Amino acid sequence: MEQQAIVALAVFLITYGMIIAEKVHRTIVAMLGGLIVVLLGIVDVHSAVARHIDFNTLGLLIGMMIIVSLTAKTGVFSYIAVVAAKKAKGEPVKIMVALAVITAVASAFLDNVTTVLLIVPVTFGITRQLRVPPFPFLFSQILASNIGGTATLIGDPPNIMIGSAVKELTFLAFIENLAPIVIVIMAVQIPLFVLFFRKQLRTSEEYRRGIMEMNERELITDKRMLIRCLTVLGLTIVGFFLHQVLQAESSVVALTGAFLLLLLSGEHALEEAFSRVEWTTIFFFIGLFTLVGGLVETGIINDLAVKAMDLTGGGETATAMLILWMSAIASAFMDNIPFVATMIPLIQDMGNMGISNLEPLWWSLALGACLGGNGTLIGASANLITAGLAAKEGYPITFLKFLKYGFPFMLLSVAISCLYVYLRYLL
Repeated sequence: MEQQAIVALAVFLITYGMIIAEKVHRTIVAMLGGLIVVLLGIVDVHSAVARHIDFNTLGLLIGMMIIVSLTAKTGVFSYIAVVAAKKAKGEPVKIMVALAVITAVASAFLDNVTTVLLIVPVTFGITRQLRVPPFPFLFSQILASNIGGTATLIGDPPNIMIGSAVKELTFLAFIENLAPIVIVIMAVQIPLFVLFFRKQLRTSEEYRRGIMEMNERELITDKRMLIRCLTVLGLTIVGFFLHQVLQAESSVVALTGAFLLLLLSGEHALEEAFSRVEWTTIFFFIGLFTLVGGLVETGIINDLAVKAMDLTGGGETATAMLILWMSAIASAFMDNIPFVATMIPLIQDMGNMGISNLEPLWWSLALGACLGGNGTLIGASANLITAGLAAKEGYPITFLKFLKYGFPFMLLSVAISCLYVYLRYLL
């Protein structure tokens, strides 16, 4: 191995280790790792900007963050949660199921991190009213957010990255290929939520009546703004479906929607909307893309692809299953974003080595990376954010408690996905 390759690999492994250890914020670590790669001349600035930093992914994330932040201000998400609770007649088990379904659907068309930030505070309001433990609600919402986010191109960062890297995988392609299995997984897991948690979710008629007396209309703070937000959000989603026909990148669609909404909202909304963009996430991606670019430029990714091909014999079935399970297990114990950033060029190299149909590999990567996040408390950003909100409310979620429930649920969902990939693409 050449000296530059050794240095690039060392910087990558040290950075990755520090991200996993979480002693320093992952954005600082990723940016420093990316900058070191540039300073050492492994990747020059022009190459990093032109070839490795994926501005389509960044633009899509920024656009959707602006749209969601403006929409959240109207109170519509709290309104939906309270309406669902009242439709369930204040029964805790039915509310848990309803909120899990809402979380899954919202995560598919917003993103799972934003969804839990919006749903979890409302959940605490409901559980306090019903005097029931919040863990069953929070656990089911975490799983639903990661499962639901798997269904579309914009639901989870790994999908955004895959869709941006592979132009043939359109917004509609993600729905056609991943939404069916997501529906099946949710249909299998919801009865299990009820089975595991129903004994904990008992309340009195008096507390249920308190839910029924809540006035959901008071939660809508700005009706005119709500109409604008929902109209622009609807047009943006239509734009995602048509982006190939329009010959516009998904990032262009999202940013067009975002700035159209800012135009309709007035200048006063501009600074607040930009302050709500998760710039730490955006810079994390920039550093990460540059860091992985160092592995690509020095040929390490190509070498890994060769070894993977040797291990599986170049067979589509063996390769797809390896990627699915490896992605799931790895994503359960580490952030799935750097893992997927590393896997994308590796799979692309496999296409140059004899595997003519890469589609099963892409869907295997998406399913493994997104669903694997349900395995442990540190497996996905949505998990950690929910745990942080729970700790602030005085209901800490421990790593072992989550592992006890989450890992079996994750293994089940990946096993179902394994069968799906085999029957649909490889049989």
